[in-house]
Amino acid sequence: MCGIIGIIGTESVAPRMVDALKRLEYRGYDSAGVATLEDGKLDRRRAEGKLVNLEKVLASNPLGGTIGIGHTRWATHGAPTENNAHPHFVGGVAVVHNGIIENFAALRSELRAKGITFHSETDTETVAALISTLIAEGADPVAAMREAVKRFEGAYAIAVMVEGEGGMLLAARHGPPLAIGHGNGEMFLGSDSVALAPFTDRITYLEDGDWAVVTADTATIYDGSGAAVTRLETRSQVMASAVDRGNHRHFMEKEIYEQPEAISRTMSRYIDFAELKSKPIDGSIDFSAIDRLTMSACGTAFYAGVVGKYWFERYARLPVEIDIASEFRYREMPLGPRDAAMFISQSGETADTLASLRYCKDNGLPIGAVVNVQESTIAREANAIFPTLAGIEVGVASTKAFTAQLTVLASLSIIAGRQRGTIDDAREAELCQALVEIPGLMTKALNEIQPQIEKLAQELSHYKHVLYLGRGTSFPLAMEGALKLKEISYIHAEGYAAGELKHGPIALIDEKMPVIVIAPYDAVFAKTVSNMQEVAARGGRIILITDAEGAAAADMETMATLVVPKVPEIAAPIVYSAPIQLLAYHTAVFMGTDVDQPRNLAKSVTVE
Repeated sequence: MCGIIGIIGTESVAPRMVDALKRLEYRGYDSAGVATLEDGKLDRRRAEGKLVNLEKVLASNPLGGTIGIGHTRWATHGAPTENNAHPHFVGGVAVVHNGIIENFAALRSELRAKGITFHSETDTETVAALISTLIAEGADPVAAMREAVKRFEGAYAIAVMVEGEGGMLLAARHGPPLAIGHGNGEMFLGSDSVALAPFTDRITYLEDGDWAVVTADTATIYDGSGAAVTRLETRSQVMASAVDRGNHRHFMEKEIYEQPEAISRTMSRYIDFAELKSKPIDGSIDFSAIDRLTMSACGTAFYAGVVGKYWFERYARLPVEIDIASEFRYREMPLGPRDAAMFISQSGETADTLASLRYCKDNGLPIGAVVNVQESTIAREANAIFPTLAGIEVGVASTKAFTAQLTVLASLSIIAGRQRGTIDDAREAELCQALVEIPGLMTKALNEIQPQIEKLAQELSHYKHVLYLGRGTSFPLAMEGALKLKEISYIHAEGYAAGELKHGPIALIDEKMPVIVIAPYDAVFAKTVSNMQEVAARGGRIILITDAEGAAAADMETMATLVVPKVPEIAAPIVYSAPIQLLAYHTAVFMGTDVDQPRNLAKSVTVE
């Protein structure tokens, strides 16, 4: 979603804010702006589109000042125009805001009745107008902030700068994350530690309902009741140099090729490579003490969870209920005393997933969190954290975060099997050995199929619709493959269980419909081949992703056959992620789309 930066510094802050906003580009945005106070007066520069446009504006019309706030906006209320871009000014108050003020229409009507004129379509301008009105009515800026946050409904992270207050920023958080960075004679605000990494590794995360007064040397934090509180200062592990494409054309390409290392690093947290057995985990989740595991996530993380469902049920004989978080949070699912819940999120800030977590927590369930950001809200509110050690993922379309999530879930299914007595020492060693081999197999797959995929992607780019098919754990992988293709190439794609082909999708099959079939040579391979024959009989063009044994057994003409190394069953969804990611990536590159920042998408969805 949107990105916030705020700096109280000792030198010109506009260039520093732009650099910080570049580090937040991965969150997704469609306009940007910065504002500063110079000689006690507010000034700002804003631009539609990418940060390069804002840089051009600043180059021709520089902005001075040693205190400022900046923003990358992902449009919700109002089109992505310069006029709707943040920061918004009303009566000497400047505001940047992530999230949605749900009662903004009522507030706007109230403020219009007091003579306020609005100049944008945004809910954010209402924030500035309310604070400005409270100041005009006699409140000092801190008191105005305290009263204003009581009036806001919805999800928001807010940074405020007030004309004449050259040494102070105000901040508030309810939902979307907001962090305070502690420097030496300088202080910072940021949407996450990535934005703050060039300035400091000393981070304090505001909790829901908190608001803060930040000066060059201090940060005073208040909770929702207005009482001063102390929040933990942590040391961020994010490196300032982490957001760099290296020799790759795009972050997505870089992150695809980082997967073997990310998988190995993540796996080492859960698997003893030398002894081929699972390591102890946080005792807050005891799989032997539960009868059902409830899982929830959004987007790619949801598909990881669906794969995890197969693993937990197969290896641990543990029933799993999984739902998309935006549905789970509203369906009032009945929960039992021997249930546990697990939530999966790359950012750890996904609004619907967090709301689902809180529903389960309110019902007394122990909570596990599979997250890539251990300082995130979901991680902090869970009983047990199961971290993915993927490192920063900048590309909006998830790659290494997905396979790291799969790695955690595969490892946990083995651990659950041991705790529940469904696998013995020998079976544990066999499964651990299969996982340990994944980084090498992934590297081999990436290296061997890249040239073929580049050529195939050129042909695929000429089609407008694509189907993906799979059985077993290849079914959620088919849905993930379809998601990747449509996310970054804008080709319409759908993923189906191969057995569902005759129940509707087969009506779409003709010579203009490529069908990508994910089919390792396994127990259901023959069934999948029968579905492929149904496609071929109707002129459908098949792209088969399988191993050498599967390619030989299929024995049929295809548009292309992508052969990946032979892998154990538990490893297949992770290794087979490589070709579906590369195929989407190269298709998008050939079509000239914005691979790392696809239109209309955001990396972290922190509002409904």
